[in-house]
Amino acid sequence: MAVDMDDFWVFGYGSLMWNPGFEFQEKMTARAFGYRRSLCVRSWVHRGTQEKPGLVLGLDHGGSCLGMAFRIEASQKDAVIDYLRERELVTHVYKERTMPVKLADGRRTSALTYVIDRAHVQYAGALSVEAAAEIVAGAVGKSGANPDYVLNTLSHLKDMGIRDHWLEEVARLLPQAAVQR
Repeated sequence: MAVDMDDFWVFGYGSLMWNPGFEFQEKMTARAFGYRRSLCVRSWVHRGTQEKPGLVLGLDHGGSCLGMAFRIEASQKDAVIDYLRERELVTHVYKERTMPVKLADGRRTSALTYVIDRAHVQYAGALSVEAAAEIVAGAVGKSGANPDYVLNTLSHLKDMGIRDHWLEEVARLLPQAAVQR
């Protein structure tokens, strides 16, 4: 089953899933292949500082990612792209990509999304659960404490019926990591 090739879709894997910030015609769980949700972005502003960075989500190579796809009305495409570029490309740690996704109802389409730039200085790489928990436990930025970001993300994922076992394990270790600080 295919979608109309003129349809424009956006794929979200983090806060975009529950706070898209744009109007959409349709919203559906979707899976992107070849990338996974990962706490791999050093946050220097919102969840940490340059001296003590936090971690936020990126879409990194490997595996697959269950997220949310949004179908955008054709007349809104340019405005949505402009909005997303302003939101996601502040420090250019992400690269804008169009990738295939499989929608929950079996349809396949392409969707605009933002993947991590592994060459960017803010890329944290593949961290162990323990290392990620330790970084998150002690970071605070202008948008608040980094642990709150992780726990809020997991709460929203749970509400959408999406499990992220690695992120759940990071959250499980946060109290222990905070005590060790």
